[in-house]
Amino acid sequence: MSKKAIQPEDLYDYQWVSDPSIHPDGSIAYMHKIIDREHNQYKTHIYYISADRKHTKRITDGDYDTAPSWSPDGRYLAFIRKTDKKPQLWILDYTSGSMTPYSKLERGIGFFRWSPDGRSIIMTSRVLGEYEKQAHLPDRGHIVERTTPKAEGSGLWNGTYQHLFLLELQHRQIKQLTSGEFDASYPVWSPDGTEISYLAQKKPSIIYSDMDIVFYNDLYTLNMASEQTELQTRHDLTISQFAYAPDGQSWTCIANNREYGSGTQNQVYRVDRSTGQIDSLTPHSDIQFGNFILNDMKSAGAIPGPIYDINGQSVYVLGTYQGSVDIYRITNQGTCTAITTGGKDIHQLVVAPQGDRFVALIADANHPYELVELPVDPVAHHLSNDPYRLTHTADLWLSQHEVSIPESFWYTHEDGIKIQGWLMKPVQVTDNSDNIPLILQIHGGPHAMVSDVYSHEMQTLVSQGYAVLILNPRGSFGYGQHFAQACRQDFGGGDYRDLIEAVNHVLQHHPELDEQRLGICGGSYGGLMVNWIIAHDHRFRVAVTQRCISNWISFYGISDIGISYTEGIVGGNPWEDFDRLWSQSPLAHVQHINTPLLIIHGEQDMRCPIEQSEQLYTALKRQGKQTKMVRYPDSNHTVLKSGKPSYRIDLLSHVNDWMKQHIHFPIEVNP
Repeated sequence: MSKKAIQPEDLYDYQWVSDPSIHPDGSIAYMHKIIDREHNQYKTHIYYISADRKHTKRITDGDYDTAPSWSPDGRYLAFIRKTDKKPQLWILDYTSGSMTPYSKLERGIGFFRWSPDGRSIIMTSRVLGEYEKQAHLPDRGHIVERTTPKAEGSGLWNGTYQHLFLLELQHRQIKQLTSGEFDASYPVWSPDGTEISYLAQKKPSIIYSDMDIVFYNDLYTLNMASEQTELQTRHDLTISQFAYAPDGQSWTCIANNREYGSGTQNQVYRVDRSTGQIDSLTPHSDIQFGNFILNDMKSAGAIPGPIYDINGQSVYVLGTYQGSVDIYRITNQGTCTAITTGGKDIHQLVVAPQGDRFVALIADANHPYELVELPVDPVAHHLSNDPYRLTHTADLWLSQHEVSIPESFWYTHEDGIKIQGWLMKPVQVTDNSDNIPLILQIHGGPHAMVSDVYSHEMQTLVSQGYAVLILNPRGSFGYGQHFAQACRQDFGGGDYRDLIEAVNHVLQHHPELDEQRLGICGGSYGGLMVNWIIAHDHRFRVAVTQRCISNWISFYGISDIGISYTEGIVGGNPWEDFDRLWSQSPLAHVQHINTPLLIIHGEQDMRCPIEQSEQLYTALKRQGKQTKMVRYPDSNHTVLKSGKPSYRIDLLSHVNDWMKQHIHFPIEVNP
């Protein structure tokens, strides 16, 4: 039987896994997500894999259960259950199988961790601050006094702050530990359980007096006996994750110093408790530490921090480098060694209590994300056996469908910068095929990375008979700091040339591609570049721009990152640098756009608000240009990745239809 071409509606058949937690006996709990087609929503359950790996079963009975975590002794499994839109902490007794709710906080919980002795759990929850007038109240207007009163994914600020709460399990008592006009996040227990470290922005920096436009944070400790808080860093870093050293006398952090704004690559730092000294262990590395691959199939979930080896002499971290995310070991002396080697995306890395195995989400070009076990020698610090896939959610489906495997290539730009990309060809083509339409797909960020990892979005395009070109132009992470900052204050310059030269490169090396039938797509920063390119290069027959930017002047005031991004990355503000910002705005060049343009946007997008697309659409329509706009209600910046299932399918269908309307191709697909 011939295999089927991948269609947008195949999204309904995917399953997702995430949030692995390893029991002391080696068994594993994890979250399993499916789509409820009838109700147009996702459902999440907790599953269990036995220690001998012979049995897998569902162990919770809710429809919205996430974030499983075993207690240190393995007796209990804590998880988050959402009921009435309020996520609360529940605990499953491993012996009896009983499940009990342990929190009833007014606004639910967002994150939790077991104490080392298993007697307590630290949680985060939001509480009203002193300025209650800024809360959403039904009988009066919403007063705004903050510089940036909204945030992507949550909307207008409702007057709440995130704080830490302690649950004492024996008596089921919950106590608020922090308070004030700041957000406390990422709580971590000290190894002896006597204190908690957390991240917060409590004071303005020397440069900025407004906390809404400051992106640094500090590390604080909270003594559990005295309840005294102590500041451990001094406005030096933006810290993403951290971990205590086994002796509790230092912390290892994944962080950056914001020297180049959001284009600053992360390093691995050590913060010494006694001296306050902060040292980078990786000052000259080209690796972007953390996971920065963009992919529509990746599950959201907790991002674990650095993992110490059993001897406390090194840490394991994830690093993004040249199209792959791998595990790296960094010693206390700063030696960095790859434990895995390329060709994959590793996400949500956790380690067994004995230190002899990792479990993580891993995807590659052939297969979407699955849970994989990686045996490791805790003494020699290398994989001791081949990785073992624990879940097989996509095996049957993949056996029935054609998958295009991207071909990797590099080219050197005329200014000496090396660019990495991938070309995906339709699986229906033969060696004698020609006249294949080519679509340039531009990723968002720009400070992120794409790779050859399996993507439903890309596979649906290729399955329609198009070749798809993806690449990491200058500004992408994973190629060193110089590369990451190379597009700063130069949007539409070097990055534009990288993208166009990549098209020229593949056309030159692949005569089967039709240079007369070119399409272009992109989202967020990628949408900005679509708008810019079709205003300056008229080779593309069709274009799709999603959640885009068209006007830096208005973006400055309406995006949740408008001030910091425009000033720090684009360069300037509207009252001092109007001409510069306007000249770099695609809207300033809209009269030159003649390419048929499909515009797609979520109506609740706070990152690149929908007015950016509305301005572009109106200008094009007023000039009689060929354009169409698709709007998705109640959808934010991530509609393609985590929006309503029907919206995601509808979006991909609109893209396919728009391409088909404007690029005729002769290849027959097998539906």
